[in-house]
Amino acid sequence: MVAASTGLSSAGPASSGTPGTVLITGASSGVGLFATKALVDRGWHVVMACRDTDKARRAQAALAIPDTAITHLQVDLGDFDSVRMLVETFHATGRPLDVLVVNAAVYLPRLKHPERSPQGYEISMATNHFGHFLLIQLLLDDLQRSSHPSRRVVILGTVTANSKELGGKIPIPAPADLGDLSGFAAGFKAPIAMADGKRFKPGKAYKDSKLCNMITTQELHRRLHQSTSIVFTSLYPGCVADTPLFRNTPKAFQTIFPWFQKNITGGYVSQALAGERVADVVADPAFAVSGVHWSWGNRQTKGGKQFSQELSDKASNPDTARRVWDLTMQLVGLS
Repeated sequence: MVAASTGLSSAGPASSGTPGTVLITGASSGVGLFATKALVDRGWHVVMACRDTDKARRAQAALAIPDTAITHLQVDLGDFDSVRMLVETFHATGRPLDVLVVNAAVYLPRLKHPERSPQGYEISMATNHFGHFLLIQLLLDDLQRSSHPSRRVVILGTVTANSKELGGKIPIPAPADLGDLSGFAAGFKAPIAMADGKRFKPGKAYKDSKLCNMITTQELHRRLHQSTSIVFTSLYPGCVADTPLFRNTPKAFQTIFPWFQKNITGGYVSQALAGERVADVVADPAFAVSGVHWSWGNRQTKGGKQFSQELSDKASNPDTARRVWDLTMQLVGLS
């Protein structure tokens, strides 16, 4: 992993670089929506790729984001056919693509039994990892054709999938761990619902899928950065404890968790600040360092600086990453 550190704060677009066109998945709410707002404020055109485009338009209007700065496209990341249709529809717009932001995610910790995607895969892995992996592969040529001075793929990670950090060590329901990837190797269809082939745990399924996101960032960097000059990075913008990602958790959790992060751990970050941080990683020249997992720390301090967060061996091991890549290519139908 590339080590990097800069002296910039995350207070706003002090050095916003050259505006371009960015596609953001899951931009109708939460961090994706506020990243859209922050990037439009910096002069960027944002393609909001969302499951519910009507919801996205309402959210855009609520933040007074001008229509001229937005293109709305529909996608269900858990459905490979929908991902391919998104790419076709995007190509029909005639727009270039300068940056891709992998943001959309589902978190379904209360499931008793796995939900399945149209292709038969467990829905957390299908949406958070497989669908995004396919989307990245299908848009790489677009990114290579871009004339923007800093073409990037930016992937949202999470502290809960990085065992180098305290949040990644919490054993509830279990730490992120892909095991020997036997679930992937066996085809990941029913009755298999976990990457390691073991018993279904919905909270762990989410963590595992986000671990795959960070593994993908590192492997993209190793395989493609030198030959394409595309910058591949991931980030953890802080604990956005009131994001709609948690809408499927118990109501008590939705009340207590933000309070706990604000008053006990000090880890709380607002959706707006998280959106600004994503916009920095997309647009600021100081973040054009490939292979970095950007973080602002587990405790938030005023004017806190970003830094390159060390990733666990599970996220950065090249042998594991090669297997995840090769097996995922098979599971999404690209090899």
